[in-house]
Amino acid sequence: MKNIHLNHALAAFTLTLSLGTQAAVPVDFSNLVEQVSPAVVSVNVKKTMSQQEMMQEQIPDIFRRFFGNQMMLPQQPVPREQNAYGSAFFISQDGYLLTNHHVVKDAAKVSITLDDRRELDAEVIGSDERTDVALLKVKGEHFPALKIGNVEWLKVGQPVLAIGSPFGFDYSASAGIVSAKSRTMSNETAVPFIQTDVALNPGNSGGPLFNGQGEVVGVNSRIFSGTGGYMGLSFSIPIDVAMDVVNQLKTTGKVTRPYLGVMLQDVDRNLSEAYQLDRPEGALIAQVAANSPAEQAGLKAGDIILGYNGQNLKRTSDLINLINRSQINQKVSLTILRANKRQEMNVTLRSAPDETPATKTEHTNNPTTKLGIALRELTPQEQARHNLQGIVVENVSYTGLAAQSGVQQYDVITQIGQKTIKNLNEFKQVMASLDKKGVVPIYLVRQGQPMILGLRLQ
Repeated sequence: MKNIHLNHALAAFTLTLSLGTQAAVPVDFSNLVEQVSPAVVSVNVKKTMSQQEMMQEQIPDIFRRFFGNQMMLPQQPVPREQNAYGSAFFISQDGYLLTNHHVVKDAAKVSITLDDRRELDAEVIGSDERTDVALLKVKGEHFPALKIGNVEWLKVGQPVLAIGSPFGFDYSASAGIVSAKSRTMSNETAVPFIQTDVALNPGNSGGPLFNGQGEVVGVNSRIFSGTGGYMGLSFSIPIDVAMDVVNQLKTTGKVTRPYLGVMLQDVDRNLSEAYQLDRPEGALIAQVAANSPAEQAGLKAGDIILGYNGQNLKRTSDLINLINRSQINQKVSLTILRANKRQEMNVTLRSAPDETPATKTEHTNNPTTKLGIALRELTPQEQARHNLQGIVVENVSYTGLAAQSGVQQYDVITQIGQKTIKNLNEFKQVMASLDKKGVVPIYLVRQGQPMILGLRLQ
């Protein structure tokens, strides 16, 4: 569950740390909270429910028990919007903000609320699901940007502060200590999370984690919970990881990652004895991907990677973190154990095959406008799979003219009037040439079936 922190509102908070036999050391965050709060904002998100979600919501439990969620209702409802919320913070004075991918995922509209109660519309510049980082932009200048800290200087046991909007309660602050660094969570290999005991709850997602100097060291991302609420384990994305994603989204529109091409597991006590190691260490290769840098370098399943560019590896997460901090096309030296013998191997990292394009959708007509649709082009794979050309309706605002004309999410627009539509540029040109009054026929493919609707333009 990717819900996040900050439950305890306070203008002044004193955390007492007991340091062995020394006297208790009070940490007063009141001045820090006052200084940094203006740069933290609430994120308000409108998401359009799909037709399937709407229909499933309407199926009574008694029917769901017998027929499941696939039961079809006779009339399809008009898509409805949901409201969601989160947190974000300014990283530059010209209006760029950091938040989480899961906060703005599938958003039809995003806005932010400042500490002076102003509300501004925000554009999603780009978003990366794997690191859970998203970049927003609002119009304006001279915003209060936060100072970026150095995660390398952060130590386990140091006090940290979080500010956000748990359950919609704006500008709530909570504090704690760093519990662990470089925490790799199950099935997630792109982020070495900072673990803290800071109280985080739904709505804190995307908010900043501060060190004692008021510098941002993390982006609050998730909690580990069996109840959905705070249970003492909170996780933040290191700010250096987040800023790397931001810089890539701003400059190239996509995120690329170094790729070795191996499936790894930790070495436990039994494996260390089997491989005649003095103690459990390194990263054991369970599988090597075909045509990967690892395969081309000669790495094999059963090899244990003990060192990376001369740095010893205690566990798998150490190797993952070092790879993520490397560069595309960088040659690295690996110390491996094979057949009880250590040897050095050179590997040239490549771009990961799952490099993430920015999820920014070109809003030819944003859901806030009269037409109310967000569009994207078909990928080459989709074109080949369905033998189809056109553009995909990604989001539909239920208040827009498109929804009122019967256009639905995931429809593929292939023609408007007499003009064939193959890409977004052609859609723009056709819409610009139309009279802004009346109705125009629009040709669609919906779930593999062609159909024609009358699209009202006013």
